[in-house]
Amino acid sequence: MVTPHWHLVKKRTADAAGGAVYVSDDGTRYRRTGGRALAAEAAYQRQLAELGYPVPRVLDDGTTDDGNIFVVEEALGERSLHDMALESLDGTRALSDTVVDLAAEVGGRLLRAQAAHTVPADLQALRAWVREAGWTDNVFAENPDLDTPRVRVALDRAMAQLADVAMVRGHLDYGLPNVMPVGVIDWQHHGLVPLGYDTALALETIPFKGGIKGYLASPKQRRRYLEALSEVAHATTGQTLIRNLGPYLLVKALFFLALMKPTDPARTDKQLKWQYRRHQFVEVLEQYERTGAVDTAWLPTLDAFAARHGAGHP
Repeated sequence: MVTPHWHLVKKRTADAAGGAVYVSDDGTRYRRTGGRALAAEAAYQRQLAELGYPVPRVLDDGTTDDGNIFVVEEALGERSLHDMALESLDGTRALSDTVVDLAAEVGGRLLRAQAAHTVPADLQALRAWVREAGWTDNVFAENPDLDTPRVRVALDRAMAQLADVAMVRGHLDYGLPNVMPVGVIDWQHHGLVPLGYDTALALETIPFKGGIKGYLASPKQRRRYLEALSEVAHATTGQTLIRNLGPYLLVKALFFLALMKPTDPARTDKQLKWQYRRHQFVEVLEQYERTGAVDTAWLPTLDAFAARHGAGHP
């Protein structure tokens, strides 16, 4: 095999060891460099591929001359569904139906693979999921006023509500930017999740971005997407997904608040986004406490939040 010439795509900021992402001349392969976390991700990805998950095949791995880990994997295309959503905007913020249908197709494939390989779990597994998926240690360290009996009671309620849901190997950061038309990429933050936690939230979490991503899913699109995935879940496990959105979104609201507290008081833009994410979490918490469900369509945009609190942002 001819050794490809690699072109830099971007630096990797999520890996503590640094590293970068490169693409081959013909665009069919990606080469990533990093530390031990990258090696663990590659091993996990190989396992998922063997189980029939729609993930890129790992083609090669090893150590670079400077001691970093490298991984070569097949490319699943050049554009994510997020990229396609932005490209299809026609002067409005309406999400393309084509993107929604692709998201349902890929999400269904992932859900089927997950349902075919459930993992024995118990309350400890659910607690680990809350901690890892919600980054709760970081969230409570940065926001100690949120580490209250009230929040703990809500999380306990969420876990009780999910007690009979199968646990599966999951992504933890699933969303349109990580979904390609033929599969799912970027498995760095993996772990066990309740069935549907990854896929069910792909459209539900768009409002957490505050309106800055450029597109929004309509209620009809969200309903059609969830119904498609619920059909898969019911056919494979006899379970539904829609009733679990409340617990899932409560944990996801914690995830979006993680690593948000700015260290520089002078960065008013960062301060605003941190306060905005705090507001989102409290809103989700209150909805879940009242009804056991959450509708993220009620979350304000970042602009609306800034205007309401007398602040501007870049």
